[in-house]
Amino acid sequence: MAMPRSAAAMELSTPQAALYSTVSIYPPSATSMTVCYGFVCRRREILDFTPGDRRALTHILASGRASAAAERAALQKAVIWFDRRMGPVIGTDKRVAKADVRALDDKHNYDCWDTTRNTTSLLLVLQEWGLFRFHDVGDPHYRGNPLTFQLPHNTAVLVDRATKLGWVVDMWPRGYAQPPDVMPLAQWVKED
Repeated sequence: MAMPRSAAAMELSTPQAALYSTVSIYPPSATSMTVCYGFVCRRREILDFTPGDRRALTHILASGRASAAAERAALQKAVIWFDRRMGPVIGTDKRVAKADVRALDDKHNYDCWDTTRNTTSLLLVLQEWGLFRFHDVGDPHYRGNPLTFQLPHNTAVLVDRATKLGWVVDMWPRGYAQPPDVMPLAQWVKED
């Protein structure tokens, strides 16, 4: 089992750090992360990772050791684990895909800012634990072009170490406990 390197603050890029400073929360550490929900982190819960959580996530990521594609598939399972771990605690087990203020149920949902922050946090923790062989956590990415009727949206990003290509890990378009979208960043920026 991979052990966490340190409970000290992680080294973050400026865009990663802004995910946390803009809503006045601490970035994740090797031992905990703030889970945001209720749209733009208006509601918060601390997830303190237990030894059982670490074992579960280490086991999930071990299934992805064969290749970069296998690691991305394992990361989908890790995000599902996160959703199932936190859903009953904070009420997001009732969440719907693509929730925004029109859902009229902020206390049970994430907007794309929340999912970007939460997924990036989870990825940073897994990276800090040394569980990635093929990827590094990238900067969150934004898309949106009102001229082409593309709505604004954000997502977490992984960078393939070998190819340097970005891959999104986006749970916002999916409902509770469904696999997040994992696709090339170049493809994601063109979607609606």
